Amino acid sequence: MSEKKELAERVYEWITDEGELRVCDKISASACKETPLNFFKNTFSGSVSKLAEQLVSPGTTLPWIFSALGVPNAFTGALVPIKDAGSLLPQLFVSAKIRSFPRRKWFWVIPAWIQALALLAMAFTVLKLEGSTAGWLILILLALYSCCSGVASIAFKDVTAKTISKGKRGQMLGMRATLGGVFTLLAGGLILADLSGVTDRNPLFLLVLSGALLWVISGFIFSLIKEDKGATSGGRSPAEEVRTAWQFWKNDANLRRFILARGLLMAIPLAQPFFVILGKEEIGSEVANLGILVIAAGLANVISSPFWGRFADKSSKKMMVVVGLLGALNIVLMSLFPFWPEPLQNSYVFAFLFLVQVMAHGGARLSRKTYLIDFAPREERPSYVSLANTAIGIFTLIGAGLGALAGILGVQITLWVFAGLLLLASGIGTRLKEV
Repeated sequence: MSEKKELAERVYEWITDEGELRVCDKISASACKETPLNFFKNTFSGSVSKLAEQLVSPGTTLPWIFSALGVPNAFTGALVPIKDAGSLLPQLFVSAKIRSFPRRKWFWVIPAWIQALALLAMAFTVLKLEGSTAGWLILILLALYSCCSGVASIAFKDVTAKTISKGKRGQMLGMRATLGGVFTLLAGGLILADLSGVTDRNPLFLLVLSGALLWVISGFIFSLIKEDKGATSGGRSPAEEVRTAWQFWKNDANLRRFILARGLLMAIPLAQPFFVILGKEEIGSEVANLGILVIAAGLANVISSPFWGRFADKSSKKMMVVVGLLGALNIVLMSLFPFWPEPLQNSYVFAFLFLVQVMAHGGARLSRKTYLIDFAPREERPSYVSLANTAIGIFTLIGAGLGALAGILGVQITLWVFAGLLLLASGIGTRLKEV
């Protein structure tokens, strides 16, 4: 055994509380031997990609960028729906193609590099354009970026299920988020320290450009994962895939409940841009204040991800219930922020509420990923993933309509609607099967 592999073995056993006799549940014997190195390759790739996502987040930095470029507010409400629907809706139509390839990691790597190109174009849009022109172009590039993310999502869950043992997947996802949070903390600190009083667009250009570079690095690391060949039989055309997915939907009541609960949990990220709108009104529009929100996002992942990871491995069902309740409570508190006593209306209290929201979002993402990976039948996992994600894309478009309520009913009432949806999600989550 090489020194690198032996070191990976030791660290893996220490981190995951694995004994000398490794138990690999639901993966092959050959994959079991490669688990420690694959665990860390997946973790480091994910931590880099999560930093990239935070630097160009439709819930944090992109709303701020739109404001700096003079993009009309109507564009801001479209950011999260385009990001989520773009990454979810196409999945049902590409899962059959992914199934026909014995190794699926390249369906994560290549989209990651295309995402890098999209962000490169977006960076120069930030530098050179403004107003509605910049808004339209950024939304188009975000749609391309999101579609690539959707393809990668199917491949990621399948590669993870083939290379990481059941019972360790939540911990790996938690570690990815924790390291990504540490990196995000450092990035937010640089923004806060170096950009105090700065309001021009050059730092925003560098922010998006850095995101592009990080996707290149993340894709390269993921390409190093050693993946066994998987089954390619049972490949279906997109039309056949739709018919098969419909049969899954009709016959699996637990799948229907999961999709509904997961769809309602989308209220957490849909509410986040409205947090940023409130923040700009309450704490000011300097770029340094964006650094405070980036730090809050990074700190949220560092604090919560290890706990969320182990929670998900014990009961991803219960975790979905908890994050729904947490998100609902925090959204109500944020909606009332303008009415708080004046001494509490400061950037640090606001950042704390933003931190809790990011924690809830991270918990929702990790719980639903772990639940779906563990719940989906092995041979039909890509189809289950694509069906669930396509359905959630439809929920997201509906959520975009709810977001439009802000222009009619105001931000506070819109946030209350999102809180109500999260309470409903928690109620449905209690009826899911344990997996």
